[in-house]
Amino acid sequence: MTPPSDITPETKVAALLRDYPHLEDLLVSMAPPFVKLRNPVLRRSVARVATLNQAANVGRLDPKEMVNELRVAAGLAPLDNPDIVEVDYYGPEPDWFSRDAVSVVVRDEDLDPDVMPINPVLRLARDLQAGEILELVTSHLPAPGIDILRRKGYRTWTVDDDGIHTFITSAA
Repeated sequence: MTPPSDITPETKVAALLRDYPHLEDLLVSMAPPFVKLRNPVLRRSVARVATLNQAANVGRLDPKEMVNELRVAAGLAPLDNPDIVEVDYYGPEPDWFSRDAVSVVVRDEDLDPDVMPINPVLRLARDLQAGEILELVTSHLPAPGIDILRRKGYRTWTVDDDGIHTFITSAA
């Protein structure tokens, strides 16, 4: 039998729930967006790519505190200085942003709740013409999706203004 994985900021949510199934209720109780982990489809998709660090950002939690609370509940010692990758999802308005350049708006309710949200967003982003911007409006920060988009060369900027608005454009 494989020993359970360690619990660090880079642990995937799926690995945590596979190796420590008794932590599910604790994790879900930490932040309202985490209730989506009860959806089997999203659990198989989003949880597979999302790290605990990203999940903490989604839930607006301190990653160190969240990881250490999970570690203690699993019977592990807290980490003194966990390696946490600081990601600025919000930041100042970028020079490429223009409200007039928004050509596509996608809202949470437009997306199939049983499909990993990044897939339709990536399809739409691929269709953007130079200078066009896709606006994604969600109830929580889509940190794992933003990181995937950035790794694929897209630029993103997020604001919290009556919902989370993530603006996506192709790289210059």
